Amino acid sequence: MWGGRFAAQPADAMQAINASIDVDKRLWREDIEGSKAHADMLAAQGIITQEDNAAIQAGLDQIAAEILDGRFEFSAELEDIHLNIEARLTERIGEAGKRLHTGRSRNDQVATDFKLWTMRAAREAGEGLRALQKALLGPAEAHADWIMPGFTHLQTAQPVTLGHHLLAYVSMFERDRVRLISGALEAAWECPLGAAALAGTPYPIDRERTAAALGFHEPAHNSLDAVGSRDFALAALANLSIAVTHLSRLAEEIVLWTSPQFGFARLSDQWSTGSSIMPQKRNPDAAELIRAKAARIGADFAALNGVVQKLPLAYAKDLQEDKALTFGAFDNFALSLTAMIGMIETMRFERQAMRAAAARGYSTATDLADWLVRELKVPFREAHEITGRIVRRAEEAGVSELGLMPLADFQAVDPRITEEARALLTVEKSVESRDSYGGTAPLRVREQIERWKGLFK
Repeated sequence: MWGGRFAAQPADAMQAINASIDVDKRLWREDIEGSKAHADMLAAQGIITQEDNAAIQAGLDQIAAEILDGRFEFSAELEDIHLNIEARLTERIGEAGKRLHTGRSRNDQVATDFKLWTMRAAREAGEGLRALQKALLGPAEAHADWIMPGFTHLQTAQPVTLGHHLLAYVSMFERDRVRLISGALEAAWECPLGAAALAGTPYPIDRERTAAALGFHEPAHNSLDAVGSRDFALAALANLSIAVTHLSRLAEEIVLWTSPQFGFARLSDQWSTGSSIMPQKRNPDAAELIRAKAARIGADFAALNGVVQKLPLAYAKDLQEDKALTFGAFDNFALSLTAMIGMIETMRFERQAMRAAAARGYSTATDLADWLVRELKVPFREAHEITGRIVRRAEEAGVSELGLMPLADFQAVDPRITEEARALLTVEKSVESRDSYGGTAPLRVREQIERWKGLFK
C-alpha cells in the first residue's frame, strides 16, 4: 500500500504486531456498509462516476456473499479488514475499486466501522438482558409467597419472599438494559466518516448524506475528535461492566444457595459439574465462571481506558487494541447471559429449607419493635432496646424463634406485651405485614409481577 515511500518489506515481527485482521475481520459487515454509503455519496457529488459506483456496489455485495459462504481469503499481509476488502474489490472490478478510498482514510473508516459494531452489540446485549428478565419473572411468580431469609451483612435480617428477591434482579437488569441502549443511542449521534486522516478532506463530500445513510444523527463536528476518540467504546464497556457486576452478584447467590450449608436451591445436571475424585460433588461451575467473566470485563474497560488516556490527538496505533478488548467483553457477556438464563430456567428451589432458615436468627424481632411503637406508642429507640433485651433472653434460654418463647418471658422484660404481639412473630405474618409499595408482601410481589409483564409486552 505504501510501496511508493518504502523500499523494503516490514520485518516478520513487525508484520505480526501490526496486522489486526484476525481480530477486526469481525467488522466486515460494517466495513462494507460504510463503503457502500461512501461510494453512493461520492457518485452523488460527482467525485466518482455513476458507472464506477455501480461497479463498487455490485463488487461489495459479491464480497459480502464470499465472506458469508466462507470463500473469502483473509490475508495478514494486508493488515486489516479495510485493506482486505479493498484489495479484493480492486481484484474484482479493477480501477473503480481504487477510487473507493477517495475522500476518506482508514482512520475515519475504522472509527465508523467500530462505532457501528459497538452500537449493534450494545443493542443485542440489551436484548439478552430482557431475555434474562423474562426468565427470572417465571420463578418469581411461581414463588411469590415462598419465604426465605433476607440478609444484610450476610446475616439474617428479616423474612422476605423468594419472588421479591428475584424481582430485585429484574429491576437491576432493567437499569442495565436502559444504560446499554441509551449508550448506543449516544454513540449514534455523530458519524466519523469523512473526517479522513485527521484534518478533513479537500473533496466536496456530503457528510450529512453518509451520516444519515448509516443511521447517525449528524456528522462529527471536529475531524480530530472523530478519528481520535473511543469514548463510545469506553461507555459501552463501562455500562457492560455494571451489568455484569449485577450478573456476578446473582451468580454468587446461586453459589451460596446451592451449597449444602444453605440448601435453598438445586442446579440441574445440565448446569452442574462433578469432581474427579469426590463422587458426591455438584459444583456450580457456570455461576463461578460468570463471577470470573465479570472481572475480565471490568479489566477490559480498565485496559481500554489505559490505552486511550495517554494518547495525544489524533490517531495512534495504540487504538488498534480497542477492538480485541471490546469484542472480548461483549462475547463474555453474551456467554454469561446464556449460562445464567439456563441456570435460572432449570433451577429447583427448596421451600422448607428456605422457610426454616428464615425463621432462625430471630428474624421477626423488628416486628415486635414495630408492635410496641404501633400499639403502645413507645418511641422506636425504646422499642428497639426492649426487643434487644427479649432477643438476649431467648438466646440465653436456647429458644431459636421469638414466637416460640413463652409469653411470661416477654412480660418479664416488659409486662405490656400481650399474646397478640407474640402471635405476630411468625415469618408468614412478618412478610404479609411488609405491604408498602415495593415491599416483600406476596400481594405487592404479585402486583410488581403484573407491572413487569405489562412492560415486557
